[in-house]
Amino acid sequence: MKRLLPLLLLALLGPIAWLTLSPPQAWLDRVRRVEVTPAEGQRLVETYGCLDCHRIAGRGALKAPSLDGISQRLEGAEGEQVRRWIMNPKRIKRDTAMPRFRLSNTELEAILLYLASVDPQR
Repeated sequence: MKRLLPLLLLALLGPIAWLTLSPPQAWLDRVRRVEVTPAEGQRLVETYGCLDCHRIAGRGALKAPSLDGISQRLEGAEGEQVRRWIMNPKRIKRDTAMPRFRLSNTELEAILLYLASVDPQR
């Protein structure tokens, strides 16, 4: 019985750790579904601290690129590249300072809708 206890704990805690530390996209889409609106996007931008590094509509820091003008880059192949970057920046540029936030697809779309709605260059 003593030998089975560690295996039992691993069997129980392993999936929980996996879903917490590296959840699959389908899981994130299920548990982090949000309404895709500019207001929700603004809330997410504030929650994830985007303004700590980026300038958005004249507000925020410039430790990272300004996101003014982003709405012009959200169409076609360039838009897909922006989406891939936001979802997993280290997959595109390994040494980037931008963290992976593990966003759901609806969180991503809400953030992009907010950025487009406040973009002074649209």
